[in-house]
Amino acid sequence: MPLTKEKKTEVVTSFAGKSTNTGSIEGQIALLTERISQISDHLQENKKDFSTHRGLMQLVGKRKRLLNYLQKHNLTGYRQLIEKLGLRK
Repeated sequence: MPLTKEKKTEVVTSFAGKSTNTGSIEGQIALLTERISQISDHLQENKKDFSTHRGLMQLVGKRKRLLNYLQKHNLTGYRQLIEKLGLRK
């Protein structure tokens, strides 16, 4: 179940500023986080869906790489983003 256009613009607006700024690192990480949460909910119900599990691991890896990039280039933005998304404790 992909993200709807309205949901994408809502997520990007709340994290990246403008709804057209989908290429920003913060917007990409927020969209990946939304997709990861949807897929995680799907896998709670369908435990034997191994191909979706593989896709989830790929998305988590991509988000991790983007977070590492953001941490190297904009530490304050990184800290604000992980606090806003609630990724780390």
